[in-house]
Amino acid sequence: MISILAEAQAGTFETIQKTFGFNLPFFIAQLVNFVLVIIVLRIFAFGPIQAMLEQRKTRIAEGEEKLKRIERQLAESEATTAAAIAKANDEAVRLINEAKEGAHAFSEQKSQEAISQAQLILSKAEAAAKADRERLSTELKREFGRLVAATTTQVTGKILTSEDQNRINEDALAKVEG
Repeated sequence: MISILAEAQAGTFETIQKTFGFNLPFFIAQLVNFVLVIIVLRIFAFGPIQAMLEQRKTRIAEGEEKLKRIERQLAESEATTAAAIAKANDEAVRLINEAKEGAHAFSEQKSQEAISQAQLILSKAEAAAKADRERLSTELKREFGRLVAATTTQVTGKILTSEDQNRINEDALAKVEG
């Protein structure tokens, strides 16, 4: 019974071998070639590609960190500007209150002079605050544009021309101001 089963299996193997053209030496040679190709690809293709992808991943992460740092600096600058404006407004209010107190103590003519002087100081303070705000805004925009251009250069790996930098600065400023 076992010999009949063995003969049937041998016959089945021979039938499969003839039907599909299976040749054991060629199959082993192809298997060895396949393993060699896998090893060569792993050493010379997959390794460098994975290293390049890891470098890109690192550069993108650094770019995102720089962008977050820029956003933090922008928020800090806005807070500083708001504090300077609040301080100027407090100073103006204080000066107005002092002028009003002085106006009650003096005669009508002196009170008019004090009020006009307080208004002049207020307008100067407002003008100074506005000029300071505009100066800070200009500096922030310039720095923001420079940082965006630097970040873009680092992320893309391309050296930007002055035309590219101006276009990126204008786009970034339009988004920030909008």
